Amino acid sequence: MNADLLNRAIVFATNAHAGQMRKGTTLPYIVHPLEAVSIVSTVTDDPEMLAAAVLHDVVEDTDATIEDIRHEFGDRVATLVTADTNAPKGSNYNWRDRKQAAIERLTAASHDSKVVALGDKLSNLRAIAIDYGKHGETLWQRFNAPGGRSDIAWYYRGLATALSELKDTAPYREYLALLTKTFE
Repeated sequence: MNADLLNRAIVFATNAHAGQMRKGTTLPYIVHPLEAVSIVSTVTDDPEMLAAAVLHDVVEDTDATIEDIRHEFGDRVATLVTADTNAPKGSNYNWRDRKQAAIERLTAASHDSKVVALGDKLSNLRAIAIDYGKHGETLWQRFNAPGGRSDIAWYYRGLATALSELKDTAPYREYLALLTKTFE
């Protein structure tokens, strides 16, 4: 494995997310991309997929652009990051339209893109399950979803369908178990 690529991606993501906190917590945001790369590493040791996993939110949540990613890490990493990037919040789409577009994009995405996305989505679902245990129904106020819990459940179920090609992986099985535990 090309550890240099992953190390450079970790430094890039850490710098890009500097000062950001995980929504509703006091944790530095970088904890999430690092967990995502850890999850992806249980499926593959492909350095470009691992780099994309740690970089998956920099375009969506920082000033970095997909061109920056392409320049620093190459076309494949940029393509993998793009597959897991939502339309910007300031776009003409409402929350549900943005999430539906993400589900459709992942449904049509490559196998490798789905693996990277699974790292992201499983990390998010783990945090939701833990926080739901701590905060109960008040947790849903943290999200921008207009329908709260029901919209979040709809989205994560849609992602499960989009990522079902990965059904034979341990992270996907964990995702389904957390989905059931959290929303049923």
